[in-house]
Formats: sequence, structure tokens, C-alpha cells
Amino acid sequence: MSLRHFASCCLASTLLGLLPGTAAIAQSGTAPEHENDRKIEQQFLAAPSAKLAGEELKTLSAAPHVAGSKEDYATAQYVEAKFKAAGLQTSIVPYKIWLNLPKEVKIIATAPNGKVLMNGPAPEHVSSDPYQNDPRIVTAFNSSSPSCDLTAEVVYANYGTPEDFKKLKELHVSIKGKLVLVRYGHNYRGVKVYLAQLGGAAGVIIYSDPADDGFSRGNVYPNGPYRPASGVQRGSVGYIFKYPGDATTPGIASDLDLPDAKRTPPEQASAEPTIPATPISWQDAEPILKALGGSPVPKDWQGGLPILYHTGPGGVKVHLVLKQDYAYRTIWDVIGTVDGSTYPDEWVVAGNHRDAWVFGAVDPGSGTAAMLEAVHGIGELLKSGWKPKRKIVFGSWDAEEEGLIGSTEWAEGHASQLEHAVAYLNTDVAVSGPEFSASAVPTLKQFLRDVAKEVPSAKEATVYDQWKADQAATSQAHVNNGFGEKHMNAHITDDVDVGDLGSGSDFTPFFQHLGVPSTDIGSSGAYGVYHSVFDNFAWYTRNADPDFTLLQQQARFFGIEIIKMADAGVLPYDYSTYASEIEAYLQTARKKAEDAGLNELRFDQALAAAQSFATAASNLQKKEKSNMQDISALNQTLIDAEHALLSTEGLPGRPWYKHTIYAPGEFTGYAAIVIPGVNEAIDAKQAQRAEQQMDVLTNALNRAAAILEKAK
Repeated sequence: MSLRHFASCCLASTLLGLLPGTAAIAQSGTAPEHENDRKIEQQFLAAPSAKLAGEELKTLSAAPHVAGSKEDYATAQYVEAKFKAAGLQTSIVPYKIWLNLPKEVKIIATAPNGKVLMNGPAPEHVSSDPYQNDPRIVTAFNSSSPSCDLTAEVVYANYGTPEDFKKLKELHVSIKGKLVLVRYGHNYRGVKVYLAQLGGAAGVIIYSDPADDGFSRGNVYPNGPYRPASGVQRGSVGYIFKYPGDATTPGIASDLDLPDAKRTPPEQASAEPTIPATPISWQDAEPILKALGGSPVPKDWQGGLPILYHTGPGGVKVHLVLKQDYAYRTIWDVIGTVDGSTYPDEWVVAGNHRDAWVFGAVDPGSGTAAMLEAVHGIGELLKSGWKPKRKIVFGSWDAEEEGLIGSTEWAEGHASQLEHAVAYLNTDVAVSGPEFSASAVPTLKQFLRDVAKEVPSAKEATVYDQWKADQAATSQAHVNNGFGEKHMNAHITDDVDVGDLGSGSDFTPFFQHLGVPSTDIGSSGAYGVYHSVFDNFAWYTRNADPDFTLLQQQARFFGIEIIKMADAGVLPYDYSTYASEIEAYLQTARKKAEDAGLNELRFDQALAAAQSFATAASNLQKKEKSNMQDISALNQTLIDAEHALLSTEGLPGRPWYKHTIYAPGEFTGYAAIVIPGVNEAIDAKQAQRAEQQMDVLTNALNRAAAILEKAK
């Protein structure tokens, strides 16, 4: 029976006492101390309210609040008030960043005889939606795109992946000087633009094909959750795979008083595209696709529209006018803190972004509402006299949508303090449906599983039960559909699969730049209105979470993560799992190198270093079980081992990314690339670069192993 049907806090508290414990989480101290921890967690779990979360979500998503707008600042003030009400020391922290807003977007498609095929973009509109006519809605655009006024023929490039552009070359279709029409999906939109830029394209138009998130998937909004004909996916096309944050201040914070001399001129910023891009709906893309000449596309390039897709060029030209208003604009992070009583210099940072392309009920409003209810619960603990052992820092980040800007600027400005951070805990899209999911650094994957065993689910007894059932159903569906083992759990466990951290959310600067162990949680479902006008409170209550119990679940999970990490004796890091995954990554990379013809690339030393890391991790676990006395020194060792996996030089061509084990892929953008220096060199078939990156990886693993071995 699901706990979502019980409204009484007293009854819920009684039931919570029956939930399984967290035996796998490292604990220190006596049994009474452990029992006290359980009481604190049970007290917290009773506090987050579904009703309050729904009210907070409605307030947060009441108006469009793109980064830097007065409505965005109003949400900062709202979050500030909530933090203060819970007893947090709170401040609004401003930054000055390089940011564009659209002044004019015009797309006119014509046939060779001059007939106008499309004059857009068309407004986003459906038969019934209470939010769609708000005059404050900003025209759909891509942030980081330059302005333009150009006319060019069109070439269709499917999803705009490296394989797709390679296929066009094989078909003798040139994109040079053309407008490339690509559909959303399979890689980050900025990578589509980057690849088109490398190929000499004049610009990029990105549309949402109904095969991916529209009528081919199910009923469209307002009759269902999927994208309607006029729905447009906004988004940044900044090259966050080069570096995230303000394009003019890589590596340093964009403080209001930062001298211009310390900024990179925008025209020299490698994270900014040099060709224009704009998003459109499938309603506006259909006339272009219908008129496009050239050869019929490969079978797997065919989308969901009832026409035969062609590659182009020919049959249609597009006149594209983009007038972007670029300026240094102010954004606002909201920071709330609770001092630590035992380890005051060790920080647990937890965050979610607040800005949205339009109303942002799912992305990011659901995450902010969940965080506010976690803060509410922690506030109740503070009122009862509880004090966390470590300092807790809550961050409500701004301008995430434009390139993870608010979190990156804050992290870069607090790099020295974050050397002592024990974790960064993230949520973004907290709820778009009922299926819980999570990603983490390997040291914290088991930690997430154990937290899930303690948190009540809106569907099953616990989040863990729901998570396991959903993954089993998904795996069986893949088998039934003929996908087989390649879609099954690839990690070293028979337990629920916890994903790897790529990019696209605010854990990036903490983990991949500064080496702070990180997690990211969410609950997903059929969500076809991503980054559109229709991601609003009406869609959310009709399709995602009508009684807000999923918000309550996510608030509870987020809060328990924070409390456990703040009050842990020995930090709950699992380096043995880390070592196992790294060894598996190396074995996979060795096979890939052989397939690429790089047979001379030697893996022996890296594998030996990985084995040393595994041995050191195993030895450390044995030491932990022998009740080591100096907990503070042990924890510093655990923190330092993760930092040892950073490379001072960073990745080739993108030195901001320091982590040797995980990074967003240069040609994927969001998806994680493991041992990225080595794997990307293999992909490029650059033997010398691969050897150099193998040395960097080997040295990092040896450093981490040596640190673990010295633990006393």
C-alpha cells in the first residue's frame, strides 16, 4: 500500500519508523548516537508537505522568468524569504554576465518561383491553455547565438550528430554556406551548431520532430503530455563542452566589480558560436521539409511527419533574420547556509536552478519547490535544537539555462572553500513523471541506493522499491523489443543502476572542475513540453503530479541526502566501486582502441594503476572496519582522493574540465564520456594524444591510490 494515501503526519511518522535502515552507510559512534540519527531523519521526513510544495510551485511558475528579468529577480526574493523563514543565513548574490535576449526573429521560406512557403515563427498556441497568452513571454530563441540577416539553401542533417554529418559527406551533400535543418535529440543542441560551424554552414535551424516528443509518442497537449504542433524548444547553444558559465570569465567569478580588463572579449570567447541558430516548431518546419529537394534520406533519418524527407539542397530557400540584444546583465543566486557544529569547514552544498525559459513548472520549478520543502524540513529540525555537524549551503542558481552560469560563477568564486566540500547534491527537473532516477560519482552510488531505502515513495513502499521495479520493467521492455543486453545495466552491480554524471546541470562546476563528489536526482515521465510555453502549472497538474506527492517524495529524498551527508561520522564514500568502474572503462577503451587500429596504445600501466587504486580502496575499507580513531584525518583522505583524480592541465582543447574520469563529451555535450582524455583521443584516432592522455590518467590513479594507502 502506498504512503501517498496517508495524510496524517503522526501516522506517517509511525510508518516511517518501520522503513529499512541504511546498513551500508558508514557510521561512527555508539548505538545511541545512531538511534538519534534515525529519530532526526524520521522527524525530517514528516515535515515536507505536498500541499505546500504545490503552492510553492504555483507561485514560482506564475510568470515567465527568463534569467536577468525582473520576474526572475522576484523569484529570487521569494526563495530568499523561504530560506530566511526556515532559519537559514541568507543572501542574494549578484553577478554580471554576457547575455542575449531576442529583439527580432524572422524566418521566411520560399520556393524557387518566389512563393512563400512559411512566414514565421508562428506563436505557440493550443486550443486551451491558461498561460499561453501572457504578454511577458519572450520569443523562442537560442541563447549564445549571434545576430544575422542571411538567405541560404537548406540541408537536412537529421539529429546533427557526427555520424549524421559524416553520412551527408558520403552522400556528396555539402553544408558549406547552407542553413542546416536539424531535429532535437541524440546530442546537445550546442554540439549540433558546433559541428555545423566546423563544416562551414551559414547557420542552423533546430526543430522538434513529432517522432521524438510529439504525436508519434502519444496524445499531445492539452489532451496529453506530448509536444503540440506549435511547441518550440528553446535553449542555449553555447559551447558548454568547452567551458560553462559566463563566456567572458572562464575560471573566475563574474562579480559586479570585476574589471573589464579581466574579461575575455565576447568575440574571442571559445564557448560562443560564430554561426547563428534558432529553434522552431514542427509546424513551421513541415513546409520546409515538404519542399526540400535532393535525395530521399536514409531510412533512419525519416521523422514522424507524413512526408518523405529529403536531404536537400534545392526546392526551398530560407531568409533568416535574428536580431540579438547582447549586454552585460545582472543575475541573482540565492545562498542559504546553516553553520556546522563539529566540522565547520567541511561543506555540504545542495542546489537547484531557478531561472526558466518561460514558466518552467517542471524545469526548474519542480526542483525549486522540492528544495524549498527540504529547506522547510531542515528548518523544523533547527527549531527543535538540531545542529548539523557540517556546514550546509543551499544554492538557488540563476541563468542555468544559458549555460550553467549562476552555479559556475559561484563555484569559481568559492574554489578555495570548496576544497573542503564533502558533496554537491543537485536536483533540476525534480518531477516530470513518476519514474525516479539518479546519477552520481561512483563513490556515492551506494549512498543514493541506501537513501532510497529510507524515503517513502508516492507509488511503492519506498523510493528504492519503486526505482527497482521501474528499472526491471524498462529492462524487460528493451529485451522484448529486441534490444537485448546492450541496453541493460552496464555498471558493476546487480542492484539498481545509478547513472554517470555528464553535464547539462549545475553539478558540472563542482564535480568536473573542482572535484567535489556529486549526485543528481529526478523523477521523470512523458514530458513533451520541455523548454516551451506549455511547461507550466496547467501541464504539470494535468500530466505529471496532480496531488504534488511526487514533489513531496523528492523533497524528502533531497533532504535525507543532505542530513546524512552533514551528520556522517566517516563520509559514506565507496572507492571500491569507483575502482571497479574505472577498470571496466579501461577494458572497454582497450577494445575500442583495437577496433580503431591503435594497437600500439599500451594500457598496461593504466590498468596497473587502476588495480593499485582498487587495492588501496579495499585496504581502506578494512581500516574503517577496525574503528579508526582519527575520523577527521580519514575524511580528509577520502576528500583528497577525489581531488587527486583532477588534472591540472585539464582536457586537451578544453582545459576548464579537470576530471580525468568523467566529462561531457565534446560531441555529445550532455552525455558523460568516461576517461575522456583517452577515449576522445581514440575516437579521433590520434595515437600520440592517446598516449599522452593515458599517462595523465595513470598518474591521477596512482596519486589517488597513494592517498588512500596513507590513511591512518
